[in-house]
Amino acid sequence: MNASWTVTNGILALGDYAVERGGVIRNAQLSWQSHGTLNAAGDNVIVYPTSYTAVHEDLSWLIGPDLVLDPEKWFIVIIDMFSNGLSSSAATDDNFPALVTMADNVRAQHRLIFDEFGATRIAASYGFSMGAGQAYHWAALYPEVVDRAIIVCGSAKTAVHNRVFLLGLLSILEASPEYLGGGRFSAEPAAALRAFGTIYAGWGVSQDFYRERLFETVLGAADLTSYLRTDWEDSFARLRAGNLYAQALTWLEADISANPLHDGEITAALSAITARVLLLPGTTDLYFRVADNAAECEHLTHGLLAPIESIWGHGAGSPQNNSVDLKFLSTQVRAWLAN
Repeated sequence: MNASWTVTNGILALGDYAVERGGVIRNAQLSWQSHGTLNAAGDNVIVYPTSYTAVHEDLSWLIGPDLVLDPEKWFIVIIDMFSNGLSSSAATDDNFPALVTMADNVRAQHRLIFDEFGATRIAASYGFSMGAGQAYHWAALYPEVVDRAIIVCGSAKTAVHNRVFLLGLLSILEASPEYLGGGRFSAEPAAALRAFGTIYAGWGVSQDFYRERLFETVLGAADLTSYLRTDWEDSFARLRAGNLYAQALTWLEADISANPLHDGEITAALSAITARVLLLPGTTDLYFRVADNAAECEHLTHGLLAPIESIWGHGAGSPQNNSVDLKFLSTQVRAWLAN
């Protein structure tokens, strides 16, 4: 990476890390990458958790003085979610807990930010997709230190239809002959991983994206078959099934109210958030719907709903190849951070 600001990579040793639904991640490790410098007051932190399958290098493209997150002003910490292949992961640990929740991830991230870096406040928790769910958890679990939360194509609790999508993906892995049960596999299920990618392609972008053939006109694919193969099948074929399974369960069970403080009462959990929350859903997202964020916003003390008008579906929230949506995202986020 060529950058005019400080970029640092690291791994935090967590020791044996107990998770809330039972089990322990032995010798747990949390991978991270920071951009910029922590100020003297320790209050310019933007925590930026990764999304489904992503690692920190996949997310750094939106960081820059003229981009969405400015490292010359903020200390931006991208934190690798458990089971993404860099932090402790299910695919390489036969004794990995059956479920690691978003709250488990965020509590580990809190140790990194406050104990390791010595921060005093979180200027913003920022995230896309599963990362947005973790950003929401930051605001819910630590309201006393989080000033803002920026939720891009994500939700406080995984919606019912979103769960149907995830259960379908899990069933592909479970139907493979290599599946042993409990999220374990005798070998990488090559055919199932490619099928997983093909099914995901029908959800990750919108019907209008396909109707307008943006996979050809913008992304440069020769045809639909080529696009599905290179952008979806090949991408998922390179991943570990155990990690896909574990992270899908984390996503499936995401809920900021699933703790003794709120006892499953999502409206109470939302109302207890004191951070200023910017909700940026995509208007054609097929699994993180505008309607779900609108319902959440009614219970937020300081919430703003600003939908991304786009035909890129879920991809509107990660617009690396989409200058129109990138401009909207950058404008909204930078204004929210400036206030």
